[in-house]
Amino acid sequence: MEGEGLMTLNIIDIAKLAGVSKSTVSRYLNNGYVSVEARDKIKKVLDETGFTPQRQAKGMRTKKTNLIGIIVPKISSETPSRVVEGITEVLSTNGYDILIANTNLSIEKELEYLNIFKSNQVDGIIFMATKVIDKHIEVIKNLQVPIVVVAQDIKDCSSVYFNEFQATEDITSYLIKRGHKKIGYIGIYEEDKAVGLHRKQAYINTLKKNNIEINYENIKSGNFEEKSGYILAKEIMEGSDLPTAIIAVTDNLALGAIEYLIENKYRVPQDVAVVGMGDSRIARVITPKLTTIHYHYKTAGRKSAEIILSKLENEKKEERVVEKVKLDCLLVERNSV
Repeated sequence: MEGEGLMTLNIIDIAKLAGVSKSTVSRYLNNGYVSVEARDKIKKVLDETGFTPQRQAKGMRTKKTNLIGIIVPKISSETPSRVVEGITEVLSTNGYDILIANTNLSIEKELEYLNIFKSNQVDGIIFMATKVIDKHIEVIKNLQVPIVVVAQDIKDCSSVYFNEFQATEDITSYLIKRGHKKIGYIGIYEEDKAVGLHRKQAYINTLKKNNIEINYENIKSGNFEEKSGYILAKEIMEGSDLPTAIIAVTDNLALGAIEYLIENKYRVPQDVAVVGMGDSRIARVITPKLTTIHYHYKTAGRKSAEIILSKLENEKKEERVVEKVKLDCLLVERNSV
């Protein structure tokens, strides 16, 4: 007893008595979001035991919330869901819950959520990055909680990312080996360094290494939407130098390109071969089935969670260890070439 009528409890005790998780109790004590039902259960336990959060704040509140914040670019798309699946596999077995913030590819929302999370409402952050600007770097440097970035390699920040150069070289070389020398390219904006810039650089470098002339008019850039693949394929096929193959930097863009080609009486792959990147579910069911690059997104999620857990275990140490994990990708041959 610490005082008359007061019990010495910890978060585990309260969670058991209330029939809720530790992280729910922690959020309650830190004024985070808790459902009405759970809030009532916790309050009942605290009232019955004589525990007063305000008086016991120092002893009862751990700085831990057992919550990891995950910032995703678009929760409805397949890639983030596969990454999150890997994250939850690791975190759930270690007693952590996740809080997902969906930005819909908005830089402003990304910065907003980074600032919200840095106020210690979460124990750590996993950030699936697309466009990275100086403001991101500034906010990340000032975070008071550990962070891991997925899909981009950010200097001085723990990152899990993919070997984009190897992946794009593999898919471009595959087309060249199949006899293609006129290869169009459908990409995205270069502010996304991994998908937009590095894949484009690897494509150009591979053509140069194979002494293939580059037609820059057939290198197009748009966004992640399927419609963009359709529009850019149209631009390429209405040009003066028609390709025999098209590389799209996502399966979604490849799908849009195939839609345009089929609508306009081009046979895939007999007239124009099309390849994508990402190995999404749609790649396995469209006609023809899409040759693509498999990215180990679930593995990336697991690795990022493991790094966060390692950082949390070692957070008392003064030095900030920067961990980098680069994952290779796998060519998947199907029927579109």
